[in-house]
Amino acid sequence: MASSLTKDPSSTPGSVSEKTIFGHPSGLAVLFMTEMWERFSFYGMRALLVVYLLSGGPDAKEGGLGGGLGMDLATTTAIYSVYMSMVYLLAMPGGWLGDRLWGPRRTVTVAAVTIMAGHLVLALPGQATFFVGLGLVALGSGLLKANISTMVGHLYDGPNDPRRDGGFTIFYMGINIGAFLAPLIIGTVGQTVNWHLGFALAAVGMALGLVVFLLGSRNLSAQSSVVPKPLSAEERSSWLRKGLGWLAVAVVFYGIVGATGHFTLNWAMIPLTVIGLIIPAGVLIRIKRDKDLSTDEQSKMTGYIWFFVAAAVFWMIYDQGGSTVQAFGETKATGSLLGFEFPSSWYQSLNPVFVMALAPVFAWIWIWLNRRGSEPSTVAKFAAGLFIVGVSFFFFLLPLGMASDGTKVSPMWLVGIYLIQTVGELCISPVGLSVTTKMAPAKYASQMMGVWFLAVTAGDSITGLLSNPAVFGVDLNGSGAVALQAALAALAGVAVFMYRKKVKEHMGEIR
Repeated sequence: MASSLTKDPSSTPGSVSEKTIFGHPSGLAVLFMTEMWERFSFYGMRALLVVYLLSGGPDAKEGGLGGGLGMDLATTTAIYSVYMSMVYLLAMPGGWLGDRLWGPRRTVTVAAVTIMAGHLVLALPGQATFFVGLGLVALGSGLLKANISTMVGHLYDGPNDPRRDGGFTIFYMGINIGAFLAPLIIGTVGQTVNWHLGFALAAVGMALGLVVFLLGSRNLSAQSSVVPKPLSAEERSSWLRKGLGWLAVAVVFYGIVGATGHFTLNWAMIPLTVIGLIIPAGVLIRIKRDKDLSTDEQSKMTGYIWFFVAAAVFWMIYDQGGSTVQAFGETKATGSLLGFEFPSSWYQSLNPVFVMALAPVFAWIWIWLNRRGSEPSTVAKFAAGLFIVGVSFFFFLLPLGMASDGTKVSPMWLVGIYLIQTVGELCISPVGLSVTTKMAPAKYASQMMGVWFLAVTAGDSITGLLSNPAVFGVDLNGSGAVALQAALAALAGVAVFMYRKKVKEHMGEIR
C-alpha cells in the first residue's frame, strides 16, 4: 500500500498518531499487513491440508506427490472439520485473554509466535509432529482472530468516526489478498515440490507478519496495550487452579488410555467434535436463561437463535469447500484448463477472488434497494443464503454423476460451485456479523461476536461427526449425502423465509 503521510485534523489528545495514510490512521497499514500475512499462512496451510492427508492413501490422486499421511477421505474430512471448528471455538477464549489477561496487542504477539511455531512443527516429518503443529496453528489463530479486529477499532475515534467502516473494509481486503495468494504460492510448492517446504513457507509468511507488527507497533493505539477488565489476584488464582485441574484430568485420562494400548486418533477427534457442539449450545442456553436480561433482550435472543442455527447449517456445507469439494477436484477433475496444468490447492483461491469482486456489488445492491424501499430484511437475506448454498450442492451433483464412471470432469464445475457458495456467503456472513452486534444484549455486547463464530464451530462439528468412520461414517462425497445436505439447506432456507414474520417479531425494532 502506497503511503501519503499527512496531518490528521481530527486527531485528539492520546490518539494513535497524527500520521495518516489516505486519510486513515497509519496503524491500519500495520494491521492490514499483519492480517494479510497471517491469512497467507493460514489459507496456504489449509489449501494443503486435505491433499497432504490423502497423499499416499487409498483415496489419493494417481500420480500425485507422495509422502503424505495416507489417510482415507472420511478420516481426512473429519480431521479437517475438527481443525476448522477448533479455530473458531478458540476465538472466544482468545478474546477473553485479550480482555482479561494480556490486552489485545500482547495477545496478538503471542498468537503470531504460536502460529509460526505451529507451521514450523508442520514442516517436520511425522504424524505426531503434524498433529502438534495443527493444534498450535488452531490455538494461535483463535487467539489472533478477535483481538486484531479489536485493534482496528481502537485506531478510530469511537464508533461514529466516519472513517471507521472504510477502515474495516480495507482491513477485510487484506484478509482476502492473503487468502488469494497463499494457495497459488504455498499450494504450488507443497503439492509439486515438497509438502513440508510448503508448510515452512506458511511459517515464513507468519514471520513476516510478526515482524511488520512489532516494527509498526508504535503506530498502534495505546489502548491496544491496555487490559480492559484485568483479572483480580483472586480470579487469577481461581482460573489457574481450574486450568491445572482440568489439565491434570486430561493427562491422567489419556495417559491411562495410551498406557493400556487403546489410544487411537478418535480418542482425540470425537471428544473435540462433541465439545464443538456442546459449547455453542451451552453458551446460547446460558445467555438465554440469564435473568438479568430484559424482556426485549430475551425476545431478541430467541430471534437470534434462528439466525445461529441457520448459520450453522450454512457453514456445515460451505466449509466443505476445503474438504470434500477440494478432494473431488484433486481426484476427479482434470487439473488443467486450456492446456494449463495447476494443483488442486489453487481452487482455494477462487473464493477470495469472488469475494473481492462481488462484495462491492452486493453492498451497492443493498443500498440501491434500500433507497427504493425494497431492500430484503435480514431474515430474507439469511433465507436466501441458505437456499443458495443448498443450490451449490445440487449443482455439485452434476459433476459427481459425470465422474461416477471414472471420467475426469472440467475444473469449471468446481469454479461454479465456489461461485455459487460465495454468493450465499455474501448473503449470510456480513449480514450475520451486523445482526449479531444489533441484537446483542448489553450485558454480552463484547462476547456476542465470539458467539457468532461458534456457529462455524457447530457446523464444522456436525460435518466431523457425520464423516468420522467411528461415528456415522457418511461418505460426504457420495451423491446421496450431497443431495441430502443440499435438500436440508434449501428446506432450511424455505423454513426461515416462511417463519420470517415470527422471527421479525422477536427482533423488535431491528430489521
